[in-house]
Amino acid sequence: MANSNPSPVAQKSASAPPPEAITIHAKSRVLELVWADGTRYRVPFELMRVYSPSAEVAGHGPGQEVLQTGKREVQITAMNAVGNYAVQPRFSDGHESGIFTWEYLRHLGAEQDQLWRDYEARLAAAGRDRDTPMPTLGKAPAAPMVFHAKKQR
Repeated sequence: MANSNPSPVAQKSASAPPPEAITIHAKSRVLELVWADGTRYRVPFELMRVYSPSAEVAGHGPGQEVLQTGKREVQITAMNAVGNYAVQPRFSDGHESGIFTWEYLRHLGAEQDQLWRDYEARLAAAGRDRDTPMPTLGKAPAAPMVFHAKKQR
């Protein structure tokens, strides 16, 4: 069985070649990737979001993963290149800290059936489903920060 959530550090490999084409299909909510060797994957935005390699989602080590829910309708609102080894999407829920290497995107595409099964099993074990809103920590939203320039005397 493939490791469904490899270490974010391991994902920063520059050894995988970049895709020849990347297409964001907003209506169907999939990222299409095509490589020179003919490999083509259509990776759902939701799958990318719930398996984001960011510390916010993947944690800083095994067992620190945060189960993501309520991401079925998530969109990619922007995408930036990260060097020549990755892209960093901005999702409609505000998440933008995941850096998706070409190697990790190939992994998501190639293993998506197993990744979906793993995700569904983790949801079931937690008593949630894909549409359950993300739990809050019981905190009120933070007040906006206001900075005032200090007047010189």
